Amino acid sequence: MFTPSRDEARRFLIGAWTKFRAQEPLSALERMASELIALHPEYHAMLEAPEENIDRDWRPEAGDVNPFLHLSLHLAVAEQLAIDQPPGIRAEFDRLRTARGDEHAALHALLECLGEVVWTAQRHATPPDAQLYLECLRRQA
Repeated sequence: MFTPSRDEARRFLIGAWTKFRAQEPLSALERMASELIALHPEYHAMLEAPEENIDRDWRPEAGDVNPFLHLSLHLAVAEQLAIDQPPGIRAEFDRLRTARGDEHAALHALLECLGEVVWTAQRHATPPDAQLYLECLRRQA
């Protein structure tokens, strides 16, 4: 399993966006990342100024949203949906997409629940709980 450092993950996202903008060939993962980045124009300027942002910290307690974390969660969710792991996530996503009438809004519901599950796992030093994840999704309108 590939577990990049914070710096490696950030450089991957910046590199994928740079290659996309330069119309250079992309790997499958870089293509996926670029498509997700394209859905977030609010992050483009930040990714296009890497030296100003690569080491920046975003503080949730100050209301900041970490764009690198957000995009990384998007990538994780895309992989989960591609392989339906945990089992049932694709069905929950389809339900949310229909209920919300918007694919991106449904993806953000998955991100919110994934973030909650990761935070809980980190807080309790346990593996992420797939059932907690699916229960969170079921509570989403």
